Amino acid sequence: MISTSINGQTGPAARLAGYGNVGAALSGYQAICGWPDQPPLGPFGPYTDYVGPRFGLVTLLAALDHRRRTGAGCYIDLSQVEAGVYFQSPELAASFADGAVVQRMGNADRVLAPHGVYRCLPDDTGDRYVAIAARDDEDWRRLAAELARDLPDGAALAADPALAAAAERRARAPELDAAIAAWTAAQCAEQVQDRLQAAGVPAHVSSSSRDFCTDPQLAHRGHLITLPHPLHGSTTVEGPRFLLSHTPGAVRRAAPTLGQDNEHVLTGLLGYRPERVAELRQAGVLK
Repeated sequence: MISTSINGQTGPAARLAGYGNVGAALSGYQAICGWPDQPPLGPFGPYTDYVGPRFGLVTLLAALDHRRRTGAGCYIDLSQVEAGVYFQSPELAASFADGAVVQRMGNADRVLAPHGVYRCLPDDTGDRYVAIAARDDEDWRRLAAELARDLPDGAALAADPALAAAAERRARAPELDAAIAAWTAAQCAEQVQDRLQAAGVPAHVSSSSRDFCTDPQLAHRGHLITLPHPLHGSTTVEGPRFLLSHTPGAVRRAAPTLGQDNEHVLTGLLGYRPERVAELRQAGVLK
């Protein structure tokens, strides 16, 4: 059995109720996400709800192996806050080393420059954006060449020798971001993405839910799978993140409804007699 809560089952904060967004705050994420001149924004969604299960799954697999070898079961208690804190290991190490405290940077990066998300022409779904990153000096030269083709000041940026170094580009990030934003604002997001990718510059549309569902690469990989569902007729779920040659994974069914696996758990795993299960169901113990 595995349980997961915000702070675990023991200690002074164990009874603190909360959801994943509270876990994200206690893990330190609310304070470091957002724009530097605005209030904290926090990561999208209940962040520790996403990272906690990854730790829980590995521990659960270890417990199953332990049961296979010894016949003994395990009870696993997972603290979401501790799982979240682990993902700030580099920031914690830096703070212990020199006292540095990570600050909100918006879409900027500590190393890469330019690095941001830029507004493009809207379409029938609303505002559209594209993410662009220059990983190194060569990426910048390719990006600057594209800017020079369309912007009056683009040629000057492309020819500026000082911008050949990432440190100088970071120092002049507001200037570069303004130029890129002016360039992307006159184009649709897909056009910017395709144009920069063709030039070898990392760029991608900032995807909406609709984009995700219609992404041609995900469709090619068969990532979205439609399965029968006892309540809704059918449901669409995501497939495995990895396509393995020798041990391919597959989604065999939709998530279970409440009580769907009672029979398997009670009779197959716990050894209850069918008569006892029927008594529990009749008494209203089981759903």
